[in-house]
Amino acid sequence: MDETYFDNRNKDVILKIRELRSELPSFCNEFFIGVESRTTPLTRLAYAYDLRIFFDYILSYVREFRSYTLDTFGLAELDKINQTHIESFLEYLSFYRFNDKEYKNDERAKARKLSTLRSFFKYYFNKGKLTSNMASKVPTPKIHDKEIVRLEGAEVSSLLNTVENGQKLTDRQQAYHKKVGLRDLAIVTLLLGTGIRISECVGLDIDDLDFKNNSFTVTRKGGNRKILYFPEEVSDALRKYLEEDRLLSDAETDALFLSMQKKRITVRAVENLVKKYSKLTTPLKKITPHKLRSTYGTNLYYRTNDIFVVAEALGHRDVNTTKKHYAAMSEEILRNAAEITVLRENADKDPDNHSN
Repeated sequence: MDETYFDNRNKDVILKIRELRSELPSFCNEFFIGVESRTTPLTRLAYAYDLRIFFDYILSYVREFRSYTLDTFGLAELDKINQTHIESFLEYLSFYRFNDKEYKNDERAKARKLSTLRSFFKYYFNKGKLTSNMASKVPTPKIHDKEIVRLEGAEVSSLLNTVENGQKLTDRQQAYHKKVGLRDLAIVTLLLGTGIRISECVGLDIDDLDFKNNSFTVTRKGGNRKILYFPEEVSDALRKYLEEDRLLSDAETDALFLSMQKKRITVRAVENLVKKYSKLTTPLKKITPHKLRSTYGTNLYYRTNDIFVVAEALGHRDVNTTKKHYAAMSEEILRNAAEITVLRENADKDPDNHSN
């Protein structure tokens, strides 16, 4: 069986993890081996990046450990890290420099890094190699609810029209649009019409499509394969792209969406094309592929008022994840329901009508 996009991506991720592990204390290797069977490569990559920053902070900024190096810092030293050290690390993450680059972390990013430390300390604590799981004692940063940025109905139509006809593009962009317009319309229509993740979109192969049933197979987070369905408008955009787009001629890949070099389109390229078109239609909203996903989820929730349906469609393994994103909409739906509820149809017409 030929290797898929996700197979190749995981290979690259695993190689990057091995590279990053060389920048961590040697005892960390045991952690990555121990969690390998119950985590995805992308999760372990996030662990590696987070731990690299953590140990750089510990060895560079915590006075008790400045005399240590990556080679001399061991589990005995890890056991000396206290709650204040970890809380100071979280404060440090607000703004820091690493490898001549500047970084900022909001409370969500800090919470994710704390989650990494909790998994890390818990692993060695459960193995009996630490006297306590110090990271578990640090409270999670308070996360403020984010307003869901999404496109309204008229904005969706405007975006699709712009992608289709290339209006408002510069002369140079219009020349490029003549070559990729069908592809771009198929991508944006698919994202809006199904709510799939950008990685799921990029990873699609032509053979994943089934026009007979208006369905397609995506690879979800964790590698699970799932059959989803698309509406007729998505079907039309995909068919037109497949039938008329010159990029697909003589391509040496099974990828559905191609670059000008006739290679599988990248995540960055999809992000850029969504940004290009959305800037022309909704300049006050920062629209990304994930915001198109939110638009789909919002519309689906309004139509069904069923959070479980939305969770299934979006591929959320935990429905609580969906609730966090769309809980604010529940109040709006209830308010709208109250406004349209009528108990006495003729009450306004004849307030003195007391007929039995």
